[in-house]
Parts: sequence; structure tokens; C-alpha cells
Amino acid sequence: MSSHRSLAPAPVTRAKDPGRVLIFDTTLRDGEQSPGASLNLEEKLVIAQQLARLKVDIIEAGFPFASEGDFAAVQRIAEVVGQEDGPVICGLSRASKGDIQACARAIAPAAHNRIHTFIATSDIHLKHKLHKTRREVLEIVPEMVAYASSLCGDVEFSCEDAARSDPEFLYEVIEAAIAAGATTINIPDTVGYTTPDEFAQLIRDIDANVPNIHQAVISVHGHNDLGLVVANFLGALRSGARQLECTVNGIGERAGNAALEELVMAMHVRRQLFNPILGRPEESEEPLTAINTEEIYRTSRLVSNLTGMLVQPNKAIVGANAFAHESGIHQDGVLKNRTTYEIMDARTIGLKHNRISLGKLSGRNAFRSRLEELGYTLNPEDLNQAFQRFKELADRKRDITDLDLQTIVSGQAQQVNATYTLKLVQVSCGTNLCPTATVTLEDSQGGQRTTSAIGTGPVHAVCRAIDQLVKVPNELVEFSVQAVTEGIDALGVVTIRLRQGELLCSGYAADTDVVVASAQAFVGAINRLLVLSENPSIHPQHATVPASPSDQKAMVGSSPKGSY
Repeated sequence: MSSHRSLAPAPVTRAKDPGRVLIFDTTLRDGEQSPGASLNLEEKLVIAQQLARLKVDIIEAGFPFASEGDFAAVQRIAEVVGQEDGPVICGLSRASKGDIQACARAIAPAAHNRIHTFIATSDIHLKHKLHKTRREVLEIVPEMVAYASSLCGDVEFSCEDAARSDPEFLYEVIEAAIAAGATTINIPDTVGYTTPDEFAQLIRDIDANVPNIHQAVISVHGHNDLGLVVANFLGALRSGARQLECTVNGIGERAGNAALEELVMAMHVRRQLFNPILGRPEESEEPLTAINTEEIYRTSRLVSNLTGMLVQPNKAIVGANAFAHESGIHQDGVLKNRTTYEIMDARTIGLKHNRISLGKLSGRNAFRSRLEELGYTLNPEDLNQAFQRFKELADRKRDITDLDLQTIVSGQAQQVNATYTLKLVQVSCGTNLCPTATVTLEDSQGGQRTTSAIGTGPVHAVCRAIDQLVKVPNELVEFSVQAVTEGIDALGVVTIRLRQGELLCSGYAADTDVVVASAQAFVGAINRLLVLSENPSIHPQHATVPASPSDQKAMVGSSPKGSY
């Protein structure tokens, strides 16, 4: 008998048991709340399409009531990605009629849609944020869940800050939500406070003390403030949770969310440990999730590029060093047998180092075909622009890799709806020379302006020149440069973060000339600052949503971009 068999609890069966572990991706909602990681509609759509290729079960596409931009993005994703054979498209809403109505309208075009509504249940939140009593919350929950159920057949309810809530009160709230029509109950560790044993016990207690829990799927959501969130989720899974709410690369509020790739690969590598939990034979090779693991690395790269949230080299599964071996002993072992020091094959997550035969003589059809093989489908206009960037790169770089192509497409998604476009950047620098930059920008009306500036280095000079042209107050928070591939002619990827008051925005660009990439990234960050300053989304630390008198009772008092 295997040593781990006795550790597996008896399988949990419910009327709503999906028979596998559902992956609920909230990269586009909670992940976007990472400081500086705001995305435009086109970027969100690109990520949503990749998440569909990854085969996530549910995409939480955003918070429709937060802003017109959020509403439009959720609605567009529902139209394009929410096909009959696609994932469930979900929108988040507070326990408020206005929020729920906006959410229902936004997700309506999807073949499979879900309203996800929430309210806080911990005494800390009730007293200091909601200013409500437990009785008032117990009145709001069934009313708002029933209202959501009248608009959508699939309703998820979350007890915000459940991990710090009084268990007896939590049981009452959950029972009321299910009785009102909730088909999924989410148990969030909103502030990353709990530990694996505690979280697993909480799920067991809910299962034992909520009479109608068998009518719903138990989901978990959590944050990584103590670095325990993945362990917490795996403990919850063993106790009966069947939906895991996570983000690509673990991005999200504060220390982030549970990382999708870590959860999926933990279940993949340790199938024998988790199989009995789902009532399967221990040696079953059937995947525990529907995830296409070979899309994991590509998805990680895409999200990193578009959000400007760089993946640390030692990050599990998708970090640059995840499959690297420096130690001579390790290298010797891997050469003799890969399993000596690797518990998974890099190819399982789609990590390949293929070089392609595309070059400066390659045609548009070959370029388009290769992009489609990589999972990218561009409209004619975007394809033309991406092809032009490819040809420009091919003139400067002899060997083009798949990573280069992915970087081109990722950068293409950031070129839309720009207030300013970089038309020219020229620098003069060197030993005993004062770094000087000349920059030309074109505005959205087609007007062009040029100026020059000096700086302590070429990038500093370029950024000062851009500042003089746009006159947008900002503070540089982060500047980073990475090479996409090996070689002296590699694309340099530049990420810049700018702060303006409470706004924090990222700009991302790639070029074989890091000075040009820096200028493009800086302009991209400026464009984002302008968009967000003109069309701000509501955020709990910044503002609250006004409610109509009839809706005041149902308002939870926090704003849409809350992390439940």
C-alpha cells in the first residue's frame, strides 16, 4: 500500500459535484488589481482568448459596474470567447441590485455565463467597512442572491473574509445563499491569513454544518500574504472544495492570488495523491482538471508581457530557472536521467526552444500560419501591423524564435487607442559626451511635436524629452530590462511603471534597441495614465459607488474592485 493512501479523505459527493476540479481564472478581475497591471479592452480580449485555449472552466472577466471600460470588456469577452464550446464567462458584483443588473447585461452574450456576487461576513468587515449588523447581512444575502438567480441560472456567492468570520454565522449565511439559488459557494481567505490545516478544517466544518451544502459546489479564493495560498487550496481540495479560484502567475492584490500553474501542476504531478479524493483509482492517469498544460508557459508569458508584471526567475513552474541546472552534480544527474532532479517534463507546460525558419524573406501567409500554430488569430489590420514589426525585426535579427513572435503580438495589443505614438527617437551619447535625446511624438489628431533633452544617460534623456512633450505629471517607480532570448541581438523587453497620485500604470515594449524600447514603454505608460485619469475605475481604497435610495439597503459599502 502506498504510504500516502491513508492521507486521503473519503470522496465528497454532491448533487453539484463536477467530478473534477474546476479552474476559475480571475486574472482579468483580481489579477488586474495588481498595482500598475491595468489592461485595456484589446489586451483583456487577447488574454481571455488564451485562457480559453488553456481550457479554464470559468473566466471571471471583470467587474462590470466598476466603470464603462470594465463593462465593455466583459461584454466583448462574452461575445467573442463565450461560445457554446467555450468557458463560462463570469462577472463580479457586490450584493447590490445595480451591480447585479450591470453584471447580467455584460455577460448576457455568452452561451454559458455566471453572476458572482459577494458580501463580507467577518465582524472586522461588518464593523469597520460595511457598518452593518449580522442580521442586516442575513437579510441582504437571500434577497440579492435570489435577484441574481432571476437574471442568470448560474450564481456564485462569496462570503468576503470568510477565513476570519465566525463559523456559526458563516454557516447561516451560506445556507441562506444556497436556499436563495446560489449554485457555487466561494470561501475566500481574503487577506491571506489562514494556514493549510485551518483552511482544510474550515471546509470540512462547512460541509458538516450547512444542511444544504450538497446542492452547491464549494469554491476557494485566497491571497498569498503569508506565502501559503497554494498549500491552503490543496488542503481545501482534500476537504471537499471542487473549484479553485486563481490567476496566471499568481498576480493580484498585495502579494497576489493562488497561481494557476502551481495548482494545476501540483495536481498533475501528484495525481496518485489526489485521485482517491475524487473517487478515482489511485493509479488513474485521467487529468484532475480540464487544463491543457501545454498552454501554461505561453499563457504565463502573455500575461507577464501585457501586464508588465515580470515573472521572477525562481518562480515555480514558469520561472526562467524552473528547469535550469547550475550545479555540476545536478547537471550530471539530469544528463543521465532527467527524473533524478526534475519531477516534471518542461514540455508538459509547453516550454520549448524551437527555432523557426521564418526570416526577412518570409511572406505574410507563412507568418500568419505560424502565429495560428502558436494560438494567435489576428484581424487583418493587426496582422498587417504585426507583420510589419516582424519584417523590421528580421532585418536586424538573423534567427527569429517563437518567443520573439509572441513578444511581437503582445506588444501589438498595446498599440491601440494610444493618445501619443512614438514617431522618432534619436540619441547621442558616449565617453565624454552629454547624453542627448531627440524625440518626436504624434498625438491622436495626427499632430506631431519634437523636442530634445539631456540626461544622465540615454534612457533618462529620452524620458525627459517625452515628459516635456506630453506634460503629464508622473513619478518613475520601476524600470527593468530583460532579454527575450539568448544572443547579443536578442529583443530587449522594457517595463516601466509610472505613478500619478494613487494611479500606478505600466508600459511595456520590446525592441533590439533597448533605448527605443524604453521610449515606447514610457509612452505606453503615459497613455495608460491618461486613460485611467480620464476614466477611473472604482476601487475600495479610492471611492465608493453611489446607490439609489431603493438600493442603499443592499449596498455592501465597498467598491467594485474589492478583493473578496
